[in-house]
Amino acid sequence: MPEPLFYISVVLFSFLLVLLAIPSIIHVAKERSLFDDMDTDRKDHSCHISRLGGVAIFCSFMITCLVMAGINGFGTPNYLLASAMILFVVGLKDDLWGVNPSTKFGMQFIVALIMVLLANVRLTSLYGVFNIHDLPYIPSVIISVLVIMFITNAFNLIDGIDGLAGITGIVVSIAFGVLFARMKEVTLSCMAFSLAGACMGFLKYNFTPAKIFMGDTGSLLIGFIAAVLSIHFIELNKVGVSPKLFYSSAPSIAVAILIGPIFDAIRVFVIRIVKKTSPFAGDRNHIHHRMLLLGLNHLQTAFILLLFNVLMIYVTLLMRDFGNFLLIGIQFSICVLFNMILSYLIRSRQRKSYRFINFLW
Repeated sequence: MPEPLFYISVVLFSFLLVLLAIPSIIHVAKERSLFDDMDTDRKDHSCHISRLGGVAIFCSFMITCLVMAGINGFGTPNYLLASAMILFVVGLKDDLWGVNPSTKFGMQFIVALIMVLLANVRLTSLYGVFNIHDLPYIPSVIISVLVIMFITNAFNLIDGIDGLAGITGIVVSIAFGVLFARMKEVTLSCMAFSLAGACMGFLKYNFTPAKIFMGDTGSLLIGFIAAVLSIHFIELNKVGVSPKLFYSSAPSIAVAILIGPIFDAIRVFVIRIVKKTSPFAGDRNHIHHRMLLLGLNHLQTAFILLLFNVLMIYVTLLMRDFGNFLLIGIQFSICVLFNMILSYLIRSRQRKSYRFINFLW
């Protein structure tokens, strides 16, 4: 099968599986009263909505990968699928009954170790960032585990308004899918497009007014797959790994693709630590929550952040000869500027006085 047609079939197959599965999930959730908990100030919805959309995303991703692996004749990445199943169980329990944070992070740590130690998915260099290049094995393992856990949780944090996590998942998956397809990495491209199709099918039921949420089952899976794909992308574009270097400054390209979840997570963690609260305590201080304070609705907020993400990817690809350290610095400078503009608009709308430090919050 020609590659373009194969990739399109991957997206469509995954899309249709989710599209057909979610109505049944919604029906079961209503019959069994499996709804999102509304007893918290951090929720924006006002009616019972299930958090089991991630079940459809997970099943679609797994089935598509397994089916398309047989059609196109490439090996199934067993460690990744096994790790995804572990995250699925943890996420599902959290969505239905709740999970102790220590248990949740413990299982994420185990999953990250599986990928780093057994599948050897790890960063072997910092590619000149902070003037650091090749990493010894132990630091490489530690940094890789932390990166996988951080990105996984970063996606979990942006799942706060209708459509945002799904749209971000589509942008990330398509971006990596196209890049891997151009690099002739069929297996990785197939996984990326499988996730993209699943997120597309989910969005039909998650756009405002949302009929279902993806919950931790979905957001943890998307974050985990995104983390694995980003490390693969970076390592495949390391000088000396392949005869042809497809993309220079691959780490900065990966950061641009994941810039929304990464910057939002770093920002809220830093603010919570400065305020001497737990970095994992929930609040309404995420970028998407702040945009709602400007009077934007969920759909408008999600699409503005979508455009911002796409723009960052485009600019980074154009400037990829600048080097990783400079490019990542430019990316975060743009994000800080964007946040400062938000702070100014919010305080102007609320007619509050402000100091320079307020721009950072």
